[in-house]
Amino acid sequence: MSEFSVVDPSSGEMIAKFENPTDADIEAQLGAAHAAFPVWAALDAGRRAEVVARLGELHLERRDELAAIIGREMGKPAEQALGEVDFSAAIYRYYADNAEQFLADEPIDLLDGAAGSAVVHREALGVVMGIMPWNYPYYQVARFAAPNLALGNAVILKPAPQCPESALAIQEMVTEAGATPGAYSTVLATNDQALGIVADPRVVGVSLTGSERAGAAVAEVAGRNLKKVVLELGGSDPFILLGTDDLDATVDAAVAARLENAGQACNAAKRFIVVDELYDSFLTKFTDKLLAAEVAPLSSEAAARRLAAQVRQAVDDGAELTCRGRRDGAYHPPAILTDIPSSSLAYREEFFGPVAAVHRVDSEDAAVVLANDTPFGLGSYVYTRDPEQGRRVARRLDAGMVFINAAGTEGAELPFGGIKRSGFGRELGRYGIDEFVNKKMVREIW
Repeated sequence: MSEFSVVDPSSGEMIAKFENPTDADIEAQLGAAHAAFPVWAALDAGRRAEVVARLGELHLERRDELAAIIGREMGKPAEQALGEVDFSAAIYRYYADNAEQFLADEPIDLLDGAAGSAVVHREALGVVMGIMPWNYPYYQVARFAAPNLALGNAVILKPAPQCPESALAIQEMVTEAGATPGAYSTVLATNDQALGIVADPRVVGVSLTGSERAGAAVAEVAGRNLKKVVLELGGSDPFILLGTDDLDATVDAAVAARLENAGQACNAAKRFIVVDELYDSFLTKFTDKLLAAEVAPLSSEAAARRLAAQVRQAVDDGAELTCRGRRDGAYHPPAILTDIPSSSLAYREEFFGPVAAVHRVDSEDAAVVLANDTPFGLGSYVYTRDPEQGRRVARRLDAGMVFINAAGTEGAELPFGGIKRSGFGRELGRYGIDEFVNKKMVREIW
């Protein structure tokens, strides 16, 4: 039975099913990717950049069609879906515009007046595999595929089981953009088949965005086979409110940071940590706006059931719940948890949906301690009127990213990634093209 199907979360309607490849199909794809790599890598970097740029243009030309696909695959509202397509196009354009600069030779200053010269060449490694999630079907692919295609690696892409249609649409655009046949291939593999691809000696590295469980399974196989891994896993990102000149605007930012993609974003704000003097007024305004918001369905009914079970457990542990409405199919109403005991899983875990945890603290130090009291370390948000305080707190947070007085300001040029159980490695920016690259040192004396 195929694991790949499109089920509209708003209605539960089965729209399409897709067959898994046979082992022979996968072998053929691996062989094609392996053969395509030296051809693709040997192209002038400017020619690869043209292909990547054209891929971004095709996203914009087909933005309505692409947005509609992910609306039915995972329930993304039209405006957000269009925004995702646009952001993906910007990522392809960014690497098309900057790849030659990022890949330029890097001279090394030799010590003590040593004779000769030394330089680092950045070169492609081979076939790399991307294992992608369902919550951002175009954006997640773009931030993996764009730098690797620009660099000259060949890409094998395994999409999430509920996003085959969007993945195949990307495949069609890559082909139309003019990539070497086999340099980018989409495989609708089962999890076991995917692990087999990771282990295959023709694959030199793997990037996964997903759950801790999936990341651990992939990293284990990659580690046994001595392969580079980039992991972007979960997050329980803190939104720390220490001061503000405009509480209403800050509340608006907090609501937006929690409800982006119906709360299904790894780097969404999930724990709201507020100092005493602002707590009551913040909670009142935040509750009114969050609970009044209309949210899209979650990605599936199963996802909504899991979220509801987490909320019930938090209440059983002693947390206070404020919510209007009940779960209905894949829809889960916005909800707020307060007074969460530190012994409860809800104190530290990730709620992947429109549920916010709000905490009261009495000082900056207490806010930092609470923010860091989680196994995750992806992103974080700090709101304050004091620039020095903002920078000081940013330095103290256990996170891969910190946004001060800003939410929703990610960009193609800004590195994305975390620490602790949120994973390792970076995507986007110049760091994203440096993950699966051979930094070859050449020392010359003539």
